[in-house]
Amino acid sequence: MCYEHDISDTISHRDTLPPPSVLRHVVDVHCHPTDSEISVKSMDNLPITIVAMSTFQANQGLVRDLAIAFPDKVMPSFGYHPWFTHWIALAPYQSKEDHYRRIFKDADEHKRSSKMALRTVLEDVRRNLMAFPSAMLGEVGIDRAFRVPYNYFSSPGELTPFTVPFEHQLAILEAQLDLAAELGRNVSMHSVKSQMATVELLDRMADKHGEHWMKISVDIHSCGLSPQTWLSIEKRHPNVFLSLSTIINSRSPNHRALIAACSSRRILVESDCYRIEDCVQRTWDMVLIVAEVKGWPVESSWEEVVDESQQGVVRHLENNWKEFVQGNHIGLSMIK
Repeated sequence: MCYEHDISDTISHRDTLPPPSVLRHVVDVHCHPTDSEISVKSMDNLPITIVAMSTFQANQGLVRDLAIAFPDKVMPSFGYHPWFTHWIALAPYQSKEDHYRRIFKDADEHKRSSKMALRTVLEDVRRNLMAFPSAMLGEVGIDRAFRVPYNYFSSPGELTPFTVPFEHQLAILEAQLDLAAELGRNVSMHSVKSQMATVELLDRMADKHGEHWMKISVDIHSCGLSPQTWLSIEKRHPNVFLSLSTIINSRSPNHRALIAACSSRRILVESDCYRIEDCVQRTWDMVLIVAEVKGWPVESSWEEVVDESQQGVVRHLENNWKEFVQGNHIGLSMIK
């Protein structure tokens, strides 16, 4: 399929939202609200459910606090993002300099950075997951494009020439995925410029964990895989879903081909936003794009009982989310 139009051209009602009766069935499956200030009013007015991601040590507690304060609106996710994996040591170290010289050829720019042992990271993630029975592992992943900034929290940020060695990222990701399989927790996974590595990783995890792996669901968030790679994953891994965001995926027309190729039962939507005020509109924008590509009607009101042939996009996506949360994909490879 060829898509020639910009999103704003094809979605004429882009800036309008459906009534609360519809929005309460919408789930933003991946966002970062604790990366900015959150007012109580914004959360009180939030009409959708969000899945809030953690990425490094400092925001694990912020996500935990948000989920405690708004348990009906927030599903927490705990994990360590690949952009922060150079702060994690795989082996004992004598000093910060010793740790960073194992990762980078020149560690001078990173002497002041924090560091944690992988064992400490896994203990932290385990503790948080155990505290929330429905919590996910996330955001975790691999990224070949990322370069380490001089200061993560400055804007605009200046980048160093350093990248985190892929083997280092992968070791930390696999350790976290092992924990997810052990505890039976679903996963939100980041994958950038790592298509074959992602395929190989999923194959390896399925072989390593067997039924324990098939009991959980994995979402490749803001998925940038080619349709061909996705179809290969979809065929071999009935527990893997994808989600898309306008903030990332609308940069390329490939996301529409990916939506068209993806099984109607494996697609989810997200905002990937760090401002809670933007999550609803950004998620709804992607709902509309999915509806357009899949040819699904868009609900303007909510009926509790609808014939399957008449289901709209929100109901399709809600059913997919329920299936994702439920997990237990054993024996379903021929069904999906």
